[in-house]
Amino acid sequence: MKIVTSIHDLRTERHLLSGSVGFVPTMGFLHAGHISLVAAARAECDHVIVSIFVNPTQFGPNEDLAKYPRDLPRDLALLETAGVDLVWTPTVEVMYPTGFQTWVQVEALTRRLEGEVRPTHFRGVTTVVAKLFHAVGPDKAYFGQKDAQQAAVVRRMTKDLDIPIEIVVCPTLREPDGLAMSSRNMYLSPAERQAATILFRALSAAKSAYDSGERIAERLRAIVSSTVVSESLAKLQYVSCADYDSLEELETVRGKTLISMAVFMGKTRLIDNFVIG
Repeated sequence: MKIVTSIHDLRTERHLLSGSVGFVPTMGFLHAGHISLVAAARAECDHVIVSIFVNPTQFGPNEDLAKYPRDLPRDLALLETAGVDLVWTPTVEVMYPTGFQTWVQVEALTRRLEGEVRPTHFRGVTTVVAKLFHAVGPDKAYFGQKDAQQAAVVRRMTKDLDIPIEIVVCPTLREPDGLAMSSRNMYLSPAERQAATILFRALSAAKSAYDSGERIAERLRAIVSSTVVSESLAKLQYVSCADYDSLEELETVRGKTLISMAVFMGKTRLIDNFVIG
């Protein structure tokens, strides 16, 4: 496994890889969810490239950039075991050199859900992903379903800018009690960790209602909300029942639908979602 930092070294090594390339962009502090993306890329492509970069431009002014968990030696050991060919670990100076002033922005999709409560977040995401795609030049890029809006925004950006990369969205990996795997789970106290299972239970309750014939979106939202607020440690920020692709809120569920939420557990903000229909 090769490890590079500069764009020049990345492109030099990239050109040595013949055959198809799968790419997994990460912010490091890897868990089994990330490794499942690597495994999917490994299964479908001849080579796998992973980037590790904690992107400052997708963090808001009061968010957790400074304390975001980092453990590069552990990450590299996991990636080598997983069979990754090339790891790119650019610095902030490499990605945003002095004088940087160009941004990539998807419009309507980023105004909803996460974009409504984190208004600068997706501009940072789409800009850094566009730069990563341009530098790596993969055939396929792999994202997790847990960040469903991010995946939708990246799909839209890739299509709109005619970037010849297939976006592959892989299932959310969960702990045995249903909590979606996330680097931020380490912030939870033992009591908050136990309480955090309310997200999975709330989504499961809505899915059960859907499976039993409920199609009124507001009722599905209400099921999620009432379940979450039953947990005293949880503070619901939003709940959504929206079209899977447009992310527009629905009145009636018809076709592929995203039920999603953001919940504060103490100071830790967690997101999760189910796809129904």
